[in-house]
Amino acid sequence: MYTLFLYGIFGVLTTLLNIFAYWLFTRILNFSVVQATVIAWIIAVLFAYYTNRKFVFHSKNNSLNGIISEASEFFICRLATGILDVIIMFVFVDILALNDVLIKTCSNILVIIANYIASKLFIFKHKEEI
Repeated sequence: MYTLFLYGIFGVLTTLLNIFAYWLFTRILNFSVVQATVIAWIIAVLFAYYTNRKFVFHSKNNSLNGIISEASEFFICRLATGILDVIIMFVFVDILALNDVLIKTCSNILVIIANYIASKLFIFKHKEEI
């Protein structure tokens, strides 16, 4: 339960960082929306990886190969769930014309659950150093 609590805390911090980075790049540095979104996502995922690795799942992978493997799995998972979010929004909002806020909320819940499960069972599982 403590792991889930920490996951939630760092998830909120990751979201706030994403929003702040997006704001900084669009409002202060005059980047386009797409450029700012991509950069903010990368910053947020890097932060999420570090905090999940160190504080939530207490990864013991300390070799370079182990960290690269773990980080790659983390980024691939986040990219996959990001694509899942886009697909859900497209199908349920653009095609089926359902309420976008309700669908976005439901989609985010699914994405959070999928990210947690992937992190706990696959990415940060305690395995021998690679």
